[in-house]
Amino acid sequence: MKVLGIIPARYNSKRLPGKPLLDLGGKTMINRVYTSTLKSKLDDVIVATDDEKIYEEVKSFGGKVIMTNNKHHNGTERCYEALQKISVFYDFIINIQGDLPFINPKQINKLIENLNEKTQIITLAKKIDNLDEIDNKNIVKVSFNANLDAVNFKRKIINKSKDIYKHIGIYGFRRDILKKITQLKKSKLEISSGLEQIRWIENNFKIKVITTKEDEFSIDTIEDVKKIKRQYKTHF
Repeated sequence: MKVLGIIPARYNSKRLPGKPLLDLGGKTMINRVYTSTLKSKLDDVIVATDDEKIYEEVKSFGGKVIMTNNKHHNGTERCYEALQKISVFYDFIINIQGDLPFINPKQINKLIENLNEKTQIITLAKKIDNLDEIDNKNIVKVSFNANLDAVNFKRKIINKSKDIYKHIGIYGFRRDILKKITQLKKSKLEISSGLEQIRWIENNFKIKVITTKEDEFSIDTIEDVKKIKRQYKTHF
């Protein structure tokens, strides 16, 4: 079983344009994500981008990178295009979000270790301990059933009486499933929430949720940059 890691990275982020090139302690964010990802059990890692500046940055630190179309609506579509441009066959693809500069390679390994022939889509979730995260709409929450299959993804939680899990933005896809989900039409619920995962569930694809005790911090805003510099001050 061969597993490829793809890091989709676009320049024109709505909330924080150019964030893959943000300087975080002398290294760009895309450099930190790529370097950390290489320490996992993935067979190979590439960056999929639509921007020449990001392309050149990845090349400058010796990383593998592929140029993709700038018309994609999400990272999943970008990953699939990149996969089509690779001659080596991979059974599974791990989509690692390009805004996780200090991602723990063990998180990626946790997904890899849970892959099997029945896996369609697989992702990570962590129980929320910080009440501020529950009300933060930038943090996506996931609910799942007793079989650990995702039931729903939300930004806003109304019922706070039970355990709430934070979704960690890493996905594993079986190769054929990645192709199928990129061909699905957007649903009204997906459009209103801005969460493509809802479309997959609505079309009866199984998303296996693996729980973890390790947290990950993503960067979406300038405030996030300030916070991460405080949280990971030993790196700066």
